[in-house]
Amino acid sequence: MVQKRYVSVKKKFWISQTAAFIWMLFSVFLSLPWLRELAELTGLPLAIFIIGGIAYIPGFLNAFLITSLLIDRQPPYKISSPEVPVTILIAAKNEEKNIGTTIRYLADQDYKGSLEVIVVDNGSEDSTPSVALEAGTAYGIPVRLLHEENPGKYHALNKGINETMTEFVLTLDADTLLHKSAVRRIVSRMISSPEDVCAVAGTILVRNSRENLLTKMQEWDYFLGIAAIKRLQGLYQGTLVAQGAFSLYKTSAVMETGGWPEAIGEDIVLTWRFLHHGYRVYFEPLSVAFTEVPVSFRHFARQRSRWARGMIEALKEMKPWHQPAIFAKFLTGINFIMPYLDFTYTVFWIPGLILAFFGHYWIVGPMTLFVLPLTLISYLSIYSYQKKVFRELDLKVRKNISGFFFFVLSYQLIMAPVSVWGYIQEVFRLKRTWK
Repeated sequence: MVQKRYVSVKKKFWISQTAAFIWMLFSVFLSLPWLRELAELTGLPLAIFIIGGIAYIPGFLNAFLITSLLIDRQPPYKISSPEVPVTILIAAKNEEKNIGTTIRYLADQDYKGSLEVIVVDNGSEDSTPSVALEAGTAYGIPVRLLHEENPGKYHALNKGINETMTEFVLTLDADTLLHKSAVRRIVSRMISSPEDVCAVAGTILVRNSRENLLTKMQEWDYFLGIAAIKRLQGLYQGTLVAQGAFSLYKTSAVMETGGWPEAIGEDIVLTWRFLHHGYRVYFEPLSVAFTEVPVSFRHFARQRSRWARGMIEALKEMKPWHQPAIFAKFLTGINFIMPYLDFTYTVFWIPGLILAFFGHYWIVGPMTLFVLPLTLISYLSIYSYQKKVFRELDLKVRKNISGFFFFVLSYQLIMAPVSVWGYIQEVFRLKRTWK
């Protein structure tokens, strides 16, 4: 039997960095005529600023992502069926329509250890508390109800963590449904990991994708985009968001770092605090949950601008160069330049696309088509991997052709301006909106 050669994470990192740098140099060489033509109109510094934001840096990051995913190999669990007790923490406000189903899916888990559910009611004005208790009784899973009147998800989560007695705590949104093996797999990843791994983010996918075109596009964003970025970050042991919607934490690490902070992106800031304290954060692609995504553009814009704003909150508290691990420096550093990329895309790419329709190819032109093959290769690689994940979980990938078409061609046209609006909100300290 031929033994597979082990390649360290550090070597994988530098292999991917080298491949991405070579691709970027090739891109710069190809773009010289474009650069000269644009420089005649704008001047060389602004031309470099524009093309760097819409082509050079995105190309580098995309090449880094593809190379990393191609050489990624998820290590097997050391223990595949753990029995350690776990507390499930659900912060809920006005979730009477969803909380009962969420608890039913928890009761159907194939996990052999004991599970206790703590539901923290955050000032609900409906029957969320009584529905949660009734569901626990009906489905045979212990549900403890706490009340937190101070508004804000972070208040509710901190209330719950202070009442948690188990080594591990799993946070779950009240509208998120777990695959039957989700708890077992995410706990298996945690206890199979080194001691300094303090959190594992689960995979979140869309459960209401049939609603309209917006939810259909979001299905591909979660399935291809977010999942790929999580895999990349997990490979380099620095998942940047152990999302509150579905993640497992070591209770002691949450307490040590001060719990969830008073921030609109409380899970982002908490995760970066973990990294700053020298902890590592993993990602488990086989631990899957399905969540409700926004069905209206207004709700979608609020959610994504909130995510962008949360990233700025994390950057303000912890600078990338202050992170102790090189992987964390690089991964958080990518977020440091995201406002620049979103700004150039919004201010230059979108107007350039409009100009191209009138025959002016100063910013968007025939050379831009070179980006499409690389994008499609990356999506094909991610799709192939995700299909294997679904097969192992006895799930099927839904055929959503219209959603994929619009996701590839127009999703970023929506996302970049929404993210820019989130950055502006944080810079000017506008009113925070959690929903």
